[in-house]
Amino acid sequence: MTRVDFYLLPDKRPNGREFFACRLAEKIYKMGRTLYLHTPSVEQARQLDDLLWSYKESSFLPHSLEDEAQDNVPQILIGYSDETPSELHSHSDVLINLAPTVPGFFSRFERVAELINQEERLKVAGRERFKFYRDRGYQPETHKIPES
Repeated sequence: MTRVDFYLLPDKRPNGREFFACRLAEKIYKMGRTLYLHTPSVEQARQLDDLLWSYKESSFLPHSLEDEAQDNVPQILIGYSDETPSELHSHSDVLINLAPTVPGFFSRFERVAELINQEERLKVAGRERFKFYRDRGYQPETHKIPES
């Protein structure tokens, strides 16, 4: 069964969730795992794409947007579609969900990470996703991230 983790972030910064997603992506990449970053829109997918190139000078995280055709799909894939992306056959380790709803294909992954900051609308949507998982028999774990 898919393991679901909720990360409760301490701030309301507009890009706080995205920066944490980059930190988590770096950790997952270094572990040799595949990662799918799910965003709610093509615009946010492109913003995350830009951020992954620049968030930290000392790291390089090879990644690609799901709609960019490639022969060799990198370890990190960014997408936004609610349809199951065709590339998921090779990206089934970790899903980081930045969308307000649970993607229908979440159970294809070993782990799901839900990132929640202190912005009220995101907290409300996060509670709904927590309930969604719990109502389906999953036991979400909660991790409170300290301020840095």
